[in-house]
Amino acid sequence: MKRIFLIVLDSFGIGAMPDSESFGDVGVNTLAACATSSKLHIPNMIAAGLGNIDGVSCLPKCDAPAGAFARLREASMGKDTTIGHWEIAGVISPEPLPTYPNGFPQEVLDAFTEATGRGVLCNLPYSGTDVIRDYGQAQIDTGKWIVYTSADSVFQVAAHEEHIPLEELYDACHKARNILRGKHGVGRVIARPYVGNSADGFKRTSNRHDYSLEPPKPTMLDAIKAAGLDSIAVGKIHDIFAGYGDTEFVYNKSNANGMEHTTNYAAKDFKGLCFVNLVDFDMVYGHRRDIDGYANALSEFDAWLGNFLPTLGEDDLVMITADHGCDPAYTATTDHTREYVPLLILGKAVKPVNLGTRKSFADIAATVTGLLGVDYDTPGESFAEEILK
Repeated sequence: MKRIFLIVLDSFGIGAMPDSESFGDVGVNTLAACATSSKLHIPNMIAAGLGNIDGVSCLPKCDAPAGAFARLREASMGKDTTIGHWEIAGVISPEPLPTYPNGFPQEVLDAFTEATGRGVLCNLPYSGTDVIRDYGQAQIDTGKWIVYTSADSVFQVAAHEEHIPLEELYDACHKARNILRGKHGVGRVIARPYVGNSADGFKRTSNRHDYSLEPPKPTMLDAIKAAGLDSIAVGKIHDIFAGYGDTEFVYNKSNANGMEHTTNYAAKDFKGLCFVNLVDFDMVYGHRRDIDGYANALSEFDAWLGNFLPTLGEDDLVMITADHGCDPAYTATTDHTREYVPLLILGKAVKPVNLGTRKSFADIAATVTGLLGVDYDTPGESFAEEILK
């Protein structure tokens, strides 16, 4: 293949994994929740075989699917963005990244305060929208950082854009990333800027930045770049991999912006991988438990996909998958959910085939590098020969 477009619909799970209860998730299914909404209209993904995937019973099955399809199991011990993407890129994480259900230890807060010159508010697991509601004004009044976490391995720092410059917030998160290593090596430090006031309410902005832990081993991105091919990162991909392995990158302001970037790259002549993350599914709808919003976002993506596919060449291929779940109907928490994820593969050279339930997301990395003719050692198993006509 000449070009592969790998698109991650962030948090688009398709049903609980067998070990989901050990992660605190019972009966979760992001797709099934969205299927209850009148806003869901995804004819292109259904035609590709989404309803034919193992275990999917909430969608109609297609008699003649347009592409190859599979259900992917996460082999890593987690349900967060970082290790989900690492596994997609070929690196399995047998140990979970550290989490802080009671907040971060004082030694971490003291080091952060000393490095940044500002104190800390909150230091609890919190919803991102709730934390600025409850601490937004205090942050303005005191000049302290709002530090919070979730069930995931994250150290999140919120600050009002009009009272603390974005550059200072980003610098503080960079310093936090250097502090949070070793036993406190969280998956991501996240800058969470917001605007507004206490009278009208506070609102997060699109100027979020993620500062990820470096992957513990080389990923398929490193291998593709080393082979002299293009390795293009769209959206959060550059941040998730801490800048490793891409030859160029662009951030997204929204799903629509990310789809526009992908369309623009498809119009260019490159050889290699375009790796795309569309985060609104997770950040805007999943965590906020907005079923209709999530379903509508899927519909918007599906409509875009219908226009995108005809633009591809004979040697182009599209893979659509996810990194974890975030069931918008699950009210026990507002965090990610431990789920299988879908894989849809489309292109003029792809034959319709049910690839079954795969043992790891890393099968994507093995297949992508195989199709591009790149040497890469991963625990994943390639299905390249099974999908080509």
